[in-house]
Amino acid sequence: MGGCGMTITTSVSSALATSDMDELVDMVQRIIATRPEPPTSAEVAAIIREHAGVISNEDIVMVLRRLRSDSVGVGPLESLLAIPGVTDVLVNGHDSVWIDRGQGIEQVEIDLGSEMHVRRLATRLALACGRRLDDAQPYADGRLIRDDGSVVRIHAVLAPLAESGTCISLRVLRQASYSLEDLTRNGTIPKEVVPWLRRMIDDRRAFLVVGGTGTGKTTLLSALLSDVPPTQRIICIEDTAELHPAHPGTINLIARHANVEGIGAVTMSDLLRQALRMRPDRIVVGEIRGAEVVDLLAAMNTGHEGGAGTIHANSIEEVPARMEALAATGGLDRMALHSQLTAAVDMVLVMKHTARGRRLAQIGVLRGNPVTAHVVWDCEAGVHSDEEFAAWFLH
Repeated sequence: MGGCGMTITTSVSSALATSDMDELVDMVQRIIATRPEPPTSAEVAAIIREHAGVISNEDIVMVLRRLRSDSVGVGPLESLLAIPGVTDVLVNGHDSVWIDRGQGIEQVEIDLGSEMHVRRLATRLALACGRRLDDAQPYADGRLIRDDGSVVRIHAVLAPLAESGTCISLRVLRQASYSLEDLTRNGTIPKEVVPWLRRMIDDRRAFLVVGGTGTGKTTLLSALLSDVPPTQRIICIEDTAELHPAHPGTINLIARHANVEGIGAVTMSDLLRQALRMRPDRIVVGEIRGAEVVDLLAAMNTGHEGGAGTIHANSIEEVPARMEALAATGGLDRMALHSQLTAAVDMVLVMKHTARGRRLAQIGVLRGNPVTAHVVWDCEAGVHSDEEFAAWFLH
């Protein structure tokens, strides 16, 4: 996968051979499982000494770490999630691990053991999310709430579907709570466009934030919502709780996946219909992925001005085609989609990864029927004149 930056090493040596370590860990796990109460660390160390024969203190520590990593959190990947700025941890088999800190992926050196260990880790993580992962169901995704309250989105694919071996993808879902000032300070937004973004919010223009995975769409959306007047009620609908703008009138509704029996799902479309009965001033969809786009456009066209959402797209020009594809999943044909879209959405903001990090790359408008997209500001070309920019906003 791509190039890499610096190499990070997170390994500890052990005098025990790998096979001996695996056998000892399995034995201790079986003994612990037979006990009515979880043993203390001292009791586990005593069990290790009893069944390992001659063993050094360093190896006892290694076994204790293995036991903990096999049963707590995301196991040996915890050390990578602890690295400042990490948003993604990507396991491409037992001997290929990568991270993303916002500047692109970097390969890291970390001992995950054999393919069997990675498969066992993936299976445990899926089970912790209420998902099934085995040969009959060789892929799974879910969300894991960690002890510190943070949320990690987990996806796993088993071999042989994944040719390189079991693949695990972790995305750290940090609650977006930045302000426009914060994003200006860290260079995400040029200060010269901030007045126009505030004008967009004040005028209750409906907008979409688009970009690829991990480009900062949710972070920008949350910052913009923080500027909504406190007298307005915002209802945010998400698949995973990420939007937490600094706004007192925000209500968050979170979709729910079906359980292992395949029942109990609550979709984003379900929540959108509930939101319409909750006296919203603005309805926001954290990420538009499918049929819920139909309900969102309908809501925006029935008096709920200033709505917003995020979608995956690489440029402003791709937005009409992307919306067509999403609307088709909800039974809305092309002509109806364009009629709804031209009346519902005014502005489009594009986020991108750059060599300097995540940046606002473009601002554009949607016009006409069928809808066409027009770029009115580009980070490379610079800011248009205030008069030209205003003409687009006031059109």
